[in-house]
Amino acid sequence: MSAIELRGAAAVAGIAESHYRRGESPHGELRLTLEAILAACADAGISPRELDGFVSYAGGGHDGAVLGAALGVDDVRWSTMMWGGGGGSVAAAINAAALAIATGQAECVVAFRAMAQADTGRLGYAKYHYGPHFLAHGVGSPAQVCALRTQRLLEHDGVPRESMRALVLAAYRHAQRNPTAQAYGKPLDEAAYEQSRLIAEPFHLYDCSRESDGAVALVLVSAARARTLNRTPAFVLAGAQGAPGGYSSLIDNDEHYATAGFAGAAGRPGVADRLWAAAEIDPAEVDVVQVYENFSGPAVAALIDHGLVPSGPAAGSVLTVDNLTAGLGKLPVNTSGGNLADSFVNGMNLAVEAVRQIRGTSVNPVADAKLSLFIGGPMAPLVSSTLFGHEDTL
Repeated sequence: MSAIELRGAAAVAGIAESHYRRGESPHGELRLTLEAILAACADAGISPRELDGFVSYAGGGHDGAVLGAALGVDDVRWSTMMWGGGGGSVAAAINAAALAIATGQAECVVAFRAMAQADTGRLGYAKYHYGPHFLAHGVGSPAQVCALRTQRLLEHDGVPRESMRALVLAAYRHAQRNPTAQAYGKPLDEAAYEQSRLIAEPFHLYDCSRESDGAVALVLVSAARARTLNRTPAFVLAGAQGAPGGYSSLIDNDEHYATAGFAGAAGRPGVADRLWAAAEIDPAEVDVVQVYENFSGPAVAALIDHGLVPSGPAAGSVLTVDNLTAGLGKLPVNTSGGNLADSFVNGMNLAVEAVRQIRGTSVNPVADAKLSLFIGGPMAPLVSSTLFGHEDTL
């Protein structure tokens, strides 16, 4: 199936999310997942019994058979989980749901993620990411691994450190208009950011994502079906995923060490290149971006990889607080507050905000947004992106 045939074949018709402070969920992951799926179905105006496909991102013990039985679905035709860690393939879960619909494997697919630390513990350490060359030198957390790559981005490529701060402050600015954000009512300024403690140089406290309990679900159907349902559809224009040759958090001497993993290697097109080619869209046409920020530095690198921001010192001219703010700038980013200031359900919550921008229902709406980009976890071993479009873009 060619990438062009995927363009606009499926659309997000229903969305739902819930989140709580870390460890404070009233329920376990199964109930959180089921409640989110039911809410997404209600949002779309479909019966949950019509679901016939289930795609989860990275973890959780609740596959399509378990969820299908609990929901009383008529038939489970598609059940899969995307590999990955650090949010790298979170967008790929949505892409897989769209592919199942485009190829006729299923008709109504839900992509989901749930996290309850009482069930599964914290995400701060995942041993499959760290080989002995890391652990022997005291590197045993995502912050440390991404800090090494980010420091290279700053020192070798010349990206200004202030670019990271701008991304953080814009996220906190957006969160002040989002009553459900964990940073709501807690504005952040330059002085407070700079005075916060270092976690792993160059990351300050506010450069690091939150950890939340919660669940997210997105219900996808065919384009034709989506047009008959309750909500403005967010069409999947393109999706791409991959692990460029030589790029892995297990190697750390690869050619593109300072990138986020979306750039091509050895002259081959990378994940971002394939995304734009499949969508038939130029990066400059994108209206709004939701980029996974496990930490601010990888998010900056991801924006560069996608051609939205120039590399080197010139990045600072684009990555300013005002330019990243909805209603003010040309590159609004993480308009709900993102993983830094809103919540962190392994980044799937960012996909919901990407869809809200197409619908025009975000708390920080970008006027007449037609193209909404969702970027999965940068600097993970495998990365992915999804581009959503309004009907007018088809």
